[in-house]
Amino acid sequence: MRRILVTGGCGFIGSNFIRHLLATDQHIAITNLDSLSYAGNPENLADLTGDSRYRFLKGDIADPSIVRKAMAEGIEAILNFAAESHVDRSILDSAPFLRTNVLGTHVLLEAAREFRIQKYIQISTDEVYGSRGDAGYFSEDSPLQPSSPYSACKAAGDLLVRSYVHTYGVPAVITRCSNNYGPYQFPEKLLPLFITNLLRDEPVPVYGDGQNIRDWIHVRDHCEAIEQVWRFGHTGQVYNISGRCELTNLQLTHRLLEAMEKPLSLIRYVKDRPGHDRRYAIDCRKIEGELGWAPKVSFAEGLRETVNWYKANEPWVDRIRSGEYLKYYEKQYGDR
Repeated sequence: MRRILVTGGCGFIGSNFIRHLLATDQHIAITNLDSLSYAGNPENLADLTGDSRYRFLKGDIADPSIVRKAMAEGIEAILNFAAESHVDRSILDSAPFLRTNVLGTHVLLEAAREFRIQKYIQISTDEVYGSRGDAGYFSEDSPLQPSSPYSACKAAGDLLVRSYVHTYGVPAVITRCSNNYGPYQFPEKLLPLFITNLLRDEPVPVYGDGQNIRDWIHVRDHCEAIEQVWRFGHTGQVYNISGRCELTNLQLTHRLLEAMEKPLSLIRYVKDRPGHDRRYAIDCRKIEGELGWAPKVSFAEGLRETVNWYKANEPWVDRIRSGEYLKYYEKQYGDR
């Protein structure tokens, strides 16, 4: 049995990854270390209760003692999904982003060094490259030019990882992915926010002129890419992960309205956020060529699946919107 540590496993991408790996590999045991911040919802993995291959440990990755405790059962790999990731929140208060995305990464790298793990995967973001003004794409060798406190913290974490590879020989790899969507995404993010608003016939807020461009990938494709990087990625390398689906925010909104049969009158243009990057665009030919991965889920299929999931799980959304999910935390795990 191979034992791995997944940090931030109660969040959107982490929970999907854990479920994916346990379903496809019977020889994997996973320890999930999550601090249960506001976006980390243990209900996302409630169906795994009783699975002997899954263990949950509540704790902060910036706390060396809890990380050391998580490593005590023969962990051979760390996959770091834990992150403060909402740009708007980072603009209002960047301190939690520094703690988790920089200090937390440092603590995990120290643990990787101390316990001599076989692989460390840093889950990063295309936002570290900044905005692309022309029709080109960022490669893994492009300079880092982060624009928000969030992306700056993620870039700092990436640089720490690189330094630990070079200085200490830690077998680490970095992935940088475009915008994810799919089930269990916290409703503050664009697609789940819009979907849950539209289910109530409430307006959807589009920043500025709606012409900011993002590349979209279904979380299932992202999880499969991360698995390939964990199993076959080369130490010291960076792998861009893209859905090859660029849309302006307005195009995305129109497609969603059409899929949900809602009127254009529900669009509300709102003041743009400070420093809003115009376009994120990454080239993923490296992971396709070296590791044989490519996105499989078309945006039309993935959007339809995602809308249907939120329709079928409105009680989950309601508990988050009302704050009831926080009471679940307190009942199960005590003080947050």
